[in-house]
Amino acid sequence: MLPKLVLTDIDGVWTDGGMYYGEDGQEFKRFSTYDSVGVLFLRLNNIPLGIITGEDTTIVERRARKLGIEYVYQGVRNKLQKARELTAELGIALRDVAYIGDEINDIPLMEECGYVAVPYDAPSYMDKYADFRLDVRGGEGAFKEFIIHLLKQNGLYEKTMEKYILSRR
Repeated sequence: MLPKLVLTDIDGVWTDGGMYYGEDGQEFKRFSTYDSVGVLFLRLNNIPLGIITGEDTTIVERRARKLGIEYVYQGVRNKLQKARELTAELGIALRDVAYIGDEINDIPLMEECGYVAVPYDAPSYMDKYADFRLDVRGGEGAFKEFIIHLLKQNGLYEKTMEKYILSRR
């Protein structure tokens, strides 16, 4: 299934799920730069991307802005409802959405999306709700692997690589 929209959680997918605090109370998150390739590959295939996360931090906003991510929703308590609002706005069905999440707060949305993956280190009880378990842990390029998997599944990976290489010449 080639999605018309990709949605992603952040903590446990783009990050290792840890929360790091400095002496002054400042919060830190570690993002893998590998995941930016997933964003690029979606853009090369004109597939929009959205973040839906329960956290609400300037860290996520900065990362999303740097990567030019179209839709960013933070502090979301009901991810399914937010996804319904976005898909209605875009005129698509939830079954046309691919989603990657890692924990129980993702389950209601996972049950409605057309294709779902979890990172390698997601809890085993999440397998019941996922179509695919990645070979990469959250925070180590899991989002990129998810996008590459989707592209390969739809026969678009090689074409996407060619588009990228040609765009750099």
